[in-house]
Amino acid sequence: MTAYDKPDDPSEPDESAVPDKSAAPDAPTAPREPAGPDARARRIAAARGAERLLTRSPMTVTLAERVTALAEGVADVTDPDRVSDMYGDGVVADLEDEVARLLGKEDAVFFPTGTMAQQVALRCWAGRTGNATVALHPRSHPEVHEAGALSVVSGLRTVHPTDEPRSPTADEVRDFEEPFGTLMLELPLREAGFVLPSWQELTDVVAAARERDAVVHLDGARLWECTTHFGRPLPEIAALADSVYVSFYKSLEGIAGAALAGPQSLTDEARAWRHRYGGLMFQQSPTAVSALLGLKHVLPRLPEYVAHARVVADALREGFAAARVPWFRVHPDPPHTHQFQVWLPYEPDVLNEAALTQAEETGTQLFWRWFPEGPPGLSVTEVTVTGPGLAWKPDDVREAVAEFVRRLP
Repeated sequence: MTAYDKPDDPSEPDESAVPDKSAAPDAPTAPREPAGPDARARRIAAARGAERLLTRSPMTVTLAERVTALAEGVADVTDPDRVSDMYGDGVVADLEDEVARLLGKEDAVFFPTGTMAQQVALRCWAGRTGNATVALHPRSHPEVHEAGALSVVSGLRTVHPTDEPRSPTADEVRDFEEPFGTLMLELPLREAGFVLPSWQELTDVVAAARERDAVVHLDGARLWECTTHFGRPLPEIAALADSVYVSFYKSLEGIAGAALAGPQSLTDEARAWRHRYGGLMFQQSPTAVSALLGLKHVLPRLPEYVAHARVVADALREGFAAARVPWFRVHPDPPHTHQFQVWLPYEPDVLNEAALTQAEETGTQLFWRWFPEGPPGLSVTEVTVTGPGLAWKPDDVREAVAEFVRRLP
């Protein structure tokens, strides 16, 4: 899968973004779908008017709706009459404690963005190991979506044990031709289709890194939903790594923010670097409250979302087969998390128009947005199943596929 330019999260498209020129040299970007206020407004209007959809994008939520939800939910996670946070105390500190507890780590530190959290983590490990080289996948988030920040801002160097659309194997890590101080594993690997290794593969690759005296850092932006695939609780997964980054908005439906979890000595140093990087915010209460609400109300439902994503994926495959689409792919099959890819042999503008008109005319939004991928005429989309999607039965999915395909040439 090439590193086509797309938003950091499928539920938060950025119509105005430009192709990411920092992608790995062998991962070219592709032109975006025509953008502009009209296209964006039409997509949002169609989603807000849809009566049936698999997930509700946060970009369709109005400011009033977001603020009202926070005000109504704050009492679920903290005392609404307490004073707001200041420079990371109060409710922000509560959030850090909760993340450390959930991941079974000694401590956690809040960051305004995951990009900053991972730069700080990898920079800290480089100083401790004496090796500024980071081994990671060329399709991982820092290589594709962060404008070369690891090298430009943090002075780190990256190497790639594999360029296959999967996590590296133990042999690839063990036999890599040059030293590295840190192995970073993105779980799941989003650009390859939200794919995960098996538990045995994961433990083997971690052991291979240890054999080379490298530390292990998990890009766990979406780690929250990995427990079903691994069959292990979060603390057992996190225990494999020296440090873990998690996001509060990609799966937990928060406003923004991230946390870095690990030993106290690391998080103490990370707090100093957070200040240097400009991440010590005066107040972050709304973001922290939204993250705590996600941990309380969304996190327990993620296994249900993952299970139903597999039902939806099966029905999508059956629907495309019944509609006699010349070629299609659901990947991975079955999905490893509640997010997966669908590939179809049409140009993205054709598929985007079909998806939009279906939502506008029938009130059913099956797909959000398609991107060019691979050779000309092949496109991919990302499917996310959350609360609204749980109401879809297999027949509903198959009927929606038939309606969608009917709008294709």
